[in-house]
Amino acid sequence: MSPTEREFDVILYGATGFSGTLTAEYLARAGHDARIALAGRSSERLLTMRRTLGPAAQNWPLVIADVSQPSTVDAMAARTRVVATTVGPYARYGLPVVAACAKSGTDYADLTGEVTFARSCIDLYHKQAVDTGARIVHSCGFDSIPSDLNVYQLYRRATEDDAGELRDTTFVMRSFFQGRASGGTIASLLGVMRAASTDPELRRLLHDPYTLTTDRSAEPDLGPQSDFPCRRGRNVAPELAGFWVGGFMFSPFNARIVRRSNALQDWAYGRSFRYSESMSLGKSFAAPVASAALSASLAGGFGLGDRFARRVPQHLMERIAPKPGTGPSAKARKRGHYRVETYTTTTAGARYKATFAQQADGYNGTAVMLGESCLALALDRDRLSELRGVLTPAAAMGDALLARLPAAGVSLGTVQLN
Repeated sequence: MSPTEREFDVILYGATGFSGTLTAEYLARAGHDARIALAGRSSERLLTMRRTLGPAAQNWPLVIADVSQPSTVDAMAARTRVVATTVGPYARYGLPVVAACAKSGTDYADLTGEVTFARSCIDLYHKQAVDTGARIVHSCGFDSIPSDLNVYQLYRRATEDDAGELRDTTFVMRSFFQGRASGGTIASLLGVMRAASTDPELRRLLHDPYTLTTDRSAEPDLGPQSDFPCRRGRNVAPELAGFWVGGFMFSPFNARIVRRSNALQDWAYGRSFRYSESMSLGKSFAAPVASAALSASLAGGFGLGDRFARRVPQHLMERIAPKPGTGPSAKARKRGHYRVETYTTTTAGARYKATFAQQADGYNGTAVMLGESCLALALDRDRLSELRGVLTPAAAMGDALLARLPAAGVSLGTVQLN
């Protein structure tokens, strides 16, 4: 059965988990044009969760699938145009779902922030997905759509203005309020660290700025590219004079997704495209100290974790970390918001700023972004790129997301600064 003849447009796998439930709630509000089903291991839990979604979702079918039984995952993928999965850690639970989608030519979207998982998908399933026509799209939430789509906006604007290619490009988190991290987020981070601490080659890959590239030998040598830079705002853009910026904790993954987007599009952003991510720490007298401390603590924390996490007993990690399936309360999520500004200078000397903002925390925002991503893959196929295989949000559906997200409450835009 071809993807256009499938029973469903979208199957949401992991619908009863924390992020899965938020995404299901969003699709119940926004997915009225799509044929949607909910999937997971327990029909009872799925039925209980579906009752909370309101009238629009009460007829959504329930699909039983379990990664420990690959035949059920294969059957799920064969029934739908798109599988959206929130089941992590993806290194543990994701590969069977990717394998099923690559085999059946089904598009796939996830929320991974795990470099090692994304690299495994590229190595194992990229070619098969190209052959079957599947789009395997990683990181369709707070990791990494704001990062990826802002650079895509800048690229589109510079191209329209005939302003040359992108060069130094910096993501700056200008404002941010987020409740505590979810259990799934922490479990994914700890899983990557534990794996890296047992494998020197994996550690080398994690610290390579081009870990996720299509062809490592084809990437330009731009010198050191720190994941956690500490610098004055004016060194990013004149508009940030007086500010200080420090490391952003999601940079080690987001930056590699953005660089993969460039490579997948035949280095359309530019051969001298250099990308980093930072967080604004304000203008106060304490800002320089905060910038240095934040960058140093992130670099040290990731570096030590990648080397020594294996020495921390697994049961102790599980006791300290939030439980899987848990996350910030509805009250905390309601207070959330963020605003990203991404600055670039082109080869022609033009300077631009792109913005991406939501009145939502990272988790509610992620539900919107994942929901709109799977709807774009299912319903907006004329706006999708011609690329197939293991892709990024910008490379797979940049134009579709630029059209969809404003109607979903995301503020987007670009402005020329000179």
